Amino acid sequence: MPAMFTVAPVEAFNDNYIWLLQRDGVAVAVDPGEAAPLQRELVARGLRLDAVLITHHHADHCGGVAELGRHWPDLRVHGPAGVAGVTHPAAEGDDIELSFARARVIAVPGHTLDHLAYQMDGMLFCGDTLFAAGCGRVFEGTPAQMLASLKKLARLPPETKIFPAHEYTLSNLRFALAADPANPLLAMRQSRDQSLRERNLPTLPTTLQLELASNPFLRCLTPDILRALTAREGRPMTDETDAFSCLRAWKNDFR
Repeated sequence: MPAMFTVAPVEAFNDNYIWLLQRDGVAVAVDPGEAAPLQRELVARGLRLDAVLITHHHADHCGGVAELGRHWPDLRVHGPAGVAGVTHPAAEGDDIELSFARARVIAVPGHTLDHLAYQMDGMLFCGDTLFAAGCGRVFEGTPAQMLASLKKLARLPPETKIFPAHEYTLSNLRFALAADPANPLLAMRQSRDQSLRERNLPTLPTTLQLELASNPFLRCLTPDILRALTAREGRPMTDETDAFSCLRAWKNDFR
């Protein structure tokens, strides 16, 4: 069943996307780290901002909330408890009633301990947890927490459209090709997504089905990735959490 609203990316900072959901003149924004580009888009489209969804407390995801609140005094801000500007704290399993959709809240600690994702109408807005061909750095949580969060998202319907908050796809694909060079989907993705970026088009959304088939962080125990990790670490790799942790550490240093 098609979604009852449209979704458009609003570029912010160097590589952030604020996701703008709209229907019938009403808008919801996901992760407005910067108010000005979103406000310009709202005015250009003639939209009223009704609500905001925040995935976590990093400034590039919530830094625009205070200014948006001055433009929209009745703005409802849903997000983790304790994030500045949140008016409606959200937690695992909550259902958020928006003007034109219902968002299910999924707790995904790892990148930060307060990280949330929002599932609605066959879409997932996942901030810095799951990226196209990658995943977020583990800043506050543990590798085990991050892996558990990714596995939770991997159980969603495979046709789910994934809307991460950053345009990191090409750099993620370069690493994925190093970790899983025999995967034929990666070269296809790289060619397609390079073409999109050359035309200044987003590589997102992706789909969970595609990520399950080609994202190395969802495929830690596949033979090719285990062989690459074993060669890099100089020891056999059999434990999934260990493999994920080593894979994430490799990506952190990858250039």
